[in-house]
Amino acid sequence: MNAIICKAAISIGDGKFTIENITVNQPKKDEVLVKMKASGLCHTDYDSLTWGMPIILGHEGAGIVEAVGEEVENVKVGDEVILNWATPCYTCFQCQEGNQHICETNSPVIANHAGKLPGGHVAIEGTKWKENPIERSFNIGTLSEYTLVRSSACVKKNSEKLSFEAASIICCGVMTGCGSVFNTAEVQLGSSVVVLGTGGVGLNVIQAARISGASKIIAVDINETRLEMAKQFGATDIILADKEDKGLNNAAEIVKGMTNGRGADYAFECTAVPALGVAPLAMIRNAGTAIQVSGIEEEITVDMRLFEWDKKYINPLYGGSRPEIDFPKLEALHAKGDLLLDEMITNTYSLDNLQQAFDDMLSGKNAKGVITFS
Repeated sequence: MNAIICKAAISIGDGKFTIENITVNQPKKDEVLVKMKASGLCHTDYDSLTWGMPIILGHEGAGIVEAVGEEVENVKVGDEVILNWATPCYTCFQCQEGNQHICETNSPVIANHAGKLPGGHVAIEGTKWKENPIERSFNIGTLSEYTLVRSSACVKKNSEKLSFEAASIICCGVMTGCGSVFNTAEVQLGSSVVVLGTGGVGLNVIQAARISGASKIIAVDINETRLEMAKQFGATDIILADKEDKGLNNAAEIVKGMTNGRGADYAFECTAVPALGVAPLAMIRNAGTAIQVSGIEEEITVDMRLFEWDKKYINPLYGGSRPEIDFPKLEALHAKGDLLLDEMITNTYSLDNLQQAFDDMLSGKNAKGVITFS
């Protein structure tokens, strides 16, 4: 088979993007060619516009296997797949430890330093733009009609009830939020939970806490529309925060009033605002657990008294995901009606309307926007 010419969203690297044709080669060895059907959109995609080098945008997606390399065993042509941006090698130290989301060979955390593309040590070759090689965001670059990925980036989609649109958002936002509750915090039945920020990830933290049986789920945000969404996904209480509330200290006092004066058992930071990186510590009781979900990677000042006493602070990546295990679990929860995915998709867009999708996301209009491919 010949190389494929298709349309893709390309970050220029200076804050701008363009929709142009690219050339995608046929897969080699352990590679898989996927015809994209849907790609979720999140703030990381917008941030990647300023990574300083051309890349194919997108890191959430689902599609159909078009071709496979000779060494691929986990999927075959025609399979419907959900893509996974934290592709494991299965042989490095962390993969052998069960930490496939922080693979030392492929994980974006290894290369996520100033001046380096957050896409892993070993980039997938085989994609060209203007006759020059171009990397794909997180080695999957899902805002493209076709993508070339490692076989370990593919997890079979099994549920007929799961649309490609719903499947696409599992890849990052849903897995990160739900995994932070299920795998990292291990939220207990009857516990109290605070969620700071009710965007796509925060809403998934909320519904995972509901599924886990938390008795009180308090959503905190400065956006009233988002707080109304939070109720739909399981928030029992909401707090409309003040933009001028430094470190959300006033909101923390309200939380304590809602939780017997102690603070919540768990607090999740999902805002990506550096100034709020330690805010969940002010929300939890002694010996409670704070989880920094949004991936803040900036220097911040911490008042160590916030850790008193016996409080735990965890900074997980991707909700500790092992996609080949966790994705099917999320599909099963969706099939039961527990995990709301279709309800999370506020709007769908064509690739040509990507700018509108970004605008709607940044304005807080969407819980989740999805790009669909015909």
